Amino acid sequence: MGLNGYRYHLKKMSPKQVIKTLNAPDPVGPYNQAIKAGSFIYCSGQIAIDPALNEITCLGNIEKETIQVLKNLSAVLKAGGAKIEDVVKTTIYLTDLTNFQIVNKIYSEFFNVENHPARACVEVSSLPKGVLVEIDCVAYID
Repeated sequence: MGLNGYRYHLKKMSPKQVIKTLNAPDPVGPYNQAIKAGSFIYCSGQIAIDPALNEITCLGNIEKETIQVLKNLSAVLKAGGAKIEDVVKTTIYLTDLTNFQIVNKIYSEFFNVENHPARACVEVSSLPKGVLVEIDCVAYID
């Protein structure tokens, strides 16, 4: 018997699964590109590292950094069996909120879907490798 005399059954989630692809950069620390847990994919923050070169070729260019970040996220989602349409939440980290309009324009073209994901955008004092933008996301797949 559960609380207040009600019966309940806890369904155990399937074990977590590491998602890794060569089409996105290796993590720069002790974490994974993404973890799939049940029907959710939790993508770590991506920065503008070109996975083919393993370096940032557009440092300081907010437009090019944002495009590379979103390409990296897309590759991780695909490796986990998800699409852009499956993203339910994103967080954008910017070192300068005056770049918001530029990032928002590129973001809206990337997430050109019927139902946009929920989103937060915050300004931070710095990001890894001196980049201007980092984005993470959560996707839901059936």
